[in-house]
Amino acid sequence: MASQSDSFDVAVVGGGPIGLACAWRAAQRGARVVVLDAGAPGAWYVAAGMLAPVSEAEFGERALLNLGLESARRYAAFCAELEDPGYRDVGTLVVARDRDEAEALDRLAAFRTGLGLPVERLRPTQARALEPALAPTVRLALDIPSDHAIDPRKLVEALRRVVPVRQARVASLRVAGERVTGVVLDDGAEISAGAVVVAAGVDVARLELPEGARVPVRPVKGVVLRLRGDAALVSRTIRGADAYFVPRGDGRYVLGATMEERGWDTTPTAGGVYELLRDIGEVVPGVFELEIEQLIAGLRPATPDNLPAIGPGALHGLVWATGHFRNGILLTPVTADLVAGVLAGEALPEFAAAADPLRFAGVAA
Repeated sequence: MASQSDSFDVAVVGGGPIGLACAWRAAQRGARVVVLDAGAPGAWYVAAGMLAPVSEAEFGERALLNLGLESARRYAAFCAELEDPGYRDVGTLVVARDRDEAEALDRLAAFRTGLGLPVERLRPTQARALEPALAPTVRLALDIPSDHAIDPRKLVEALRRVVPVRQARVASLRVAGERVTGVVLDDGAEISAGAVVVAAGVDVARLELPEGARVPVRPVKGVVLRLRGDAALVSRTIRGADAYFVPRGDGRYVLGATMEERGWDTTPTAGGVYELLRDIGEVVPGVFELEIEQLIAGLRPATPDNLPAIGPGALHGLVWATGHFRNGILLTPVTADLVAGVLAGEALPEFAAAADPLRFAGVAA
């Protein structure tokens, strides 16, 4: 039988940025919360941390775009409440290497303008004036000052300073009838909770719960290179058609990322590394002079429609915060606010309606 200390208003499964932020916002509303983290870092540990809602969403993904724009608007204030979360507002350059890519940038610029978002079309000489390390062969660039970046590892560190975390692996949800009453740990111990927030990234696929209540999530591998060297190489995030290059501001950079449907395999391949270096090297040749600090792969949690699942589940007391795919870091602030609202009895707002987890009712995992 669980002791009084093992009974909470909310148990959050997953100690990444989304789980931590959900717990933080719920605690700020007065809930007694516990975060249960299995110990091994998730996709956030690999993520570059680009905050680029328009560039990340395809033109047809309007629901995802709306979520991303809303979260981006909240990011500065969200980070202002934390100590050193690694937030950088230096902007992004999106670059084209040839005519086809330049035409794609023109479409992106028109799309942003239609949304009322800032963008400036730059000729090659103008782009190199801002970032001298760009290759002379760059054909066109877009200056996007509102696309920022954050260091996900620093973000997690900052959140862990304001949210207590218990290291424990959750094996299953504890269910009584149509209600979730807590969680069962892999050692058999039970924790009672009035509500359970599942924010375990791709590991939700391994969580035991009634099949009809499940959100289908699959792993999508992404390989990144973490590099270090000349701190003055670039100051802005550089995005190409097939790769991105994110400076941390201290001589460290993140180069990513592949998209590979390889199941649970996280082994980096020579081909993936070659493609990343080739694609960004055509834009920023100085990348070849940097030292390799880390080669690492992570698993993004993807749903069948590439939209996250945020909100109440099929069981009373079950709240989902998963399936964020490529956008987990970007969507952290808005997901936390939405989950805290749901826990307080509020309905999802219209801009988040497409993320309703109940759209997967009856869908096989």
